[in-house]
Amino acid sequence: MDNNGCIEEKETYILQENKDGSVITVRDLQLQVLEIMDEIHRVCVKNNIRYGMIGGSALGAVNYHGFIPWDDDIDICVVREDWEKFIDALNRDLSDKYYYQCFENDKKFNVLNGPTMKIRKKGTYIEEVNFLLKNRCKTGNGIFVDVIIYDNISDSKLNFQIHQTVVKILMPLYVLVDNLHLPHKLFSKFLRWFADSYSRHHKNSKWVSQPITVPWEKFLHEPVFLKEDVFPFKLYEFEGRKFYSYNNIEKILKQWYGPNCLKKWNGKCYEETLPKEKRHPKHTAYINLNGDTKE
Repeated sequence: MDNNGCIEEKETYILQENKDGSVITVRDLQLQVLEIMDEIHRVCVKNNIRYGMIGGSALGAVNYHGFIPWDDDIDICVVREDWEKFIDALNRDLSDKYYYQCFENDKKFNVLNGPTMKIRKKGTYIEEVNFLLKNRCKTGNGIFVDVIIYDNISDSKLNFQIHQTVVKILMPLYVLVDNLHLPHKLFSKFLRWFADSYSRHHKNSKWVSQPITVPWEKFLHEPVFLKEDVFPFKLYEFEGRKFYSYNNIEKILKQWYGPNCLKKWNGKCYEETLPKEKRHPKHTAYINLNGDTKE
């Protein structure tokens, strides 16, 4: 360990073995994702867009001052009030090395997939571990950063659970329609309206979370946080540069991942608290770093 207070992990995590005997590591993917993240940060800072790394990306910032070594993606949030401004900024300022997919620019975008947008790198290809909802956008399957809206959530947990339960009940029907390749534009528009109107209705609440149309979190364990702990975003060291994340980052991470998620000091160095058998990439099924198709 060096003296900067983060864990130094030396193990190599292999994502894929190619037919020619070469391998693609998690680190190879991380460096591609980092390029996208640099561009997102540039666009957001230029246009005063409030964004922050969330989930495992924020945990990596605290424990490693960068990626968790086996983490094969980055997730960020953008506040609801900045969403349309964010899309305008991407249309105007995003480098032509990248492109983005969301319901606003492609009605085939799956609104229940989790992220509200994917920002992808041209000339690359990635296939996610996802058995229910595939990418239906024809613009490509490039390596990406996931972007999700952070929405206003009711001060009543019961109110939140009731509305999200509506989405969870509708989810199987949406998945069926999608997998049968039937048009789901009206279905998607309803779900987007449902989330947007819910957020507007609770704009003065104390709480923030992913949109209620994100159905994948465990019941009663959704990542719902106090706005004062999330905002204003702060800059944190990440892979030799600085990106934004939660205001009270350690409190939120403990709330999301449990009290033992942060690095611990053993008297000589900082140690990872996650058991070794759980340290593995989980999002990537196939990757091509040198082309935009599956070889």
